[in-house]
Amino acid sequence: MPYMANTRTIPGPTAILPVGPEKGLDAGSAVPGRITMSLVLPIIGNNYSLINTLISFIIILIFAFIHLFSSSPSFLIFSGSRLVNSSSNTDPAHPPPYKSDIIYFSSLITHSSPSYVSLTLLYVYILSRLSSIATMPRFDDADFGVEPAPAGARSPRDARGSASGSLPIPNEAGNTVEIPATRSSISDAAQFMHNLSLSPSMRDRRGSRNSFGTSLPIPRSPRVSRLSSVRKADAASVSRDILASQVQDMSKEKVAAAKNMAFAFDIDGVLAHGNHAIPEAKEALKMLNGDNELGIKIPYILLTNGGGKTEASRCEQLSEILEVPISTDQFIQSHTPMQALSEYYETVLVLGGEGQKIREVAENYGFKNVVHPKDILAWDPTISPWRTFTAEDRAEAKPRDFSKIKFDAILVFADSRDYATDMQLIIDLLLAEDGKLLTRAKDPVSSRIPIYFSQGDLLMPTDHKGPPRLTQGCFRIAVEAQYKALTGVDLERVVYGKPERATYTYADEVLKAWMEQIHNENRLPKNIYMIGDNPQSDIVGGNMYGWNTCLVRTGVFQGGENDEHNPANFGVFPNVLEAVKAAVRKELGQEFKFKWNPKVNPVTHGDGSSAVE
Repeated sequence: MPYMANTRTIPGPTAILPVGPEKGLDAGSAVPGRITMSLVLPIIGNNYSLINTLISFIIILIFAFIHLFSSSPSFLIFSGSRLVNSSSNTDPAHPPPYKSDIIYFSSLITHSSPSYVSLTLLYVYILSRLSSIATMPRFDDADFGVEPAPAGARSPRDARGSASGSLPIPNEAGNTVEIPATRSSISDAAQFMHNLSLSPSMRDRRGSRNSFGTSLPIPRSPRVSRLSSVRKADAASVSRDILASQVQDMSKEKVAAAKNMAFAFDIDGVLAHGNHAIPEAKEALKMLNGDNELGIKIPYILLTNGGGKTEASRCEQLSEILEVPISTDQFIQSHTPMQALSEYYETVLVLGGEGQKIREVAENYGFKNVVHPKDILAWDPTISPWRTFTAEDRAEAKPRDFSKIKFDAILVFADSRDYATDMQLIIDLLLAEDGKLLTRAKDPVSSRIPIYFSQGDLLMPTDHKGPPRLTQGCFRIAVEAQYKALTGVDLERVVYGKPERATYTYADEVLKAWMEQIHNENRLPKNIYMIGDNPQSDIVGGNMYGWNTCLVRTGVFQGGENDEHNPANFGVFPNVLEAVKAAVRKELGQEFKFKWNPKVNPVTHGDGSSAVE
């Protein structure tokens, strides 16, 4: 049976959505987290007779003629088993679309004859091209991952679209791309309130928590290098590189396999505990940096839910801790993709981290007007009654009259160092009239400004010898519970970080750019291994994104053979070194050597044995 090549269907009430190559969607493509589409609608039955065809076209022409010359066109929209008269749709929030024409069908297609279905489809096809069709509801192209047409200059607040709820959703800007959310934006607080258990089964928490319609902007292309911390090669390493290239020329299959694999490492609990490296991590990274039989660099990136300082300063710190060079071009913190939000918001309240470091992060990301909690306390210390505002705090602050300032968004970049003050300011702004302090909105839900969290982990490993410590996810749940208690409704918010799909999409781009730096090949390796210690973020995210996942026992996970609810698909290992060795042996062979031989000869060793086995 022939199929309409430019039509897609949406589960539920079946919808017909004309799309084409110019819309940016290939046949059979789907947008995860939004609406899954597939080619399933028949256009013409096999038993169409000439008479049926002629009758169908005559009826279509009559309908089209009436529709064109009617001052108040009226026709029926099928939605499930209901019939809705389009002329009664006067909702100003859903005007006739100008890009995509959608008509709903359900029982019509499943219970009608092929002739009648084809007639209706052809009728829709003609009318959609003769005039605008009043449809319900309206979908923007951005809802389907389609690039919008170029628009004129607009302010960040004007650049935000609207979702079906109260959460403002940015539209794509020139330097960003929006990734559909894979976790609901609805508050998690309800499931924890009046319950003494730490958390429910991860089966109920699997995947994402950002609601339908939410999108997470990320930079359209990898960021420009920020003061890369890669050390300059000395004479000895240059000599080894020359020798290694000769060895690699004689082992092209292994070299190709080495370039076709990559690693993504979590940091806390995998490579380090606080400011102390896990011993096996140093050896693993040195091997990947070229201390192996081929002398080749196997690509890897660091993908962490940590943050609170600039990428450059964190990489410098990690280079000292791990005793290997870490570049900003292979490093992603939880808030690194959030730099894309600077395209949409100008005045933002940033929270978390030590001192003024988070202000520096936001300003480096391009936010024009960054407000730190200390700025507000310097203006009015009574805002936080349980906080003593010191002279040192005042010296760091940038006070101004905040009663006249309109905030565009709240950004929680890292763990709060002052729960009482940060929670008070967040609640004040969430309940304010259009983001203005000292005000209270009549309808706080519709007037609420958006709030973004950089990650959702509940626990994190530290230097502490006991259980893992609480982290940003617990702070977020506390804020959600307060908002729910004060308003009676759930807080809608956006959470970045692992296991959110946007983070992994951004990681792909960073990894491709890193491949180009170290191997002059701008492509994504086929076999990517995520090594983490947290099943609820590292493993869930890697599994959902199609990566190989390895769980280590040096951090959050201290369970049995594997995590019961979020098992690592490649296995569980005592430490990162064992995980790396297992992956390398799988891709490069069981006999692969994890040490470079400084006495290697491109043809033979000193004892006459082959240098390449």
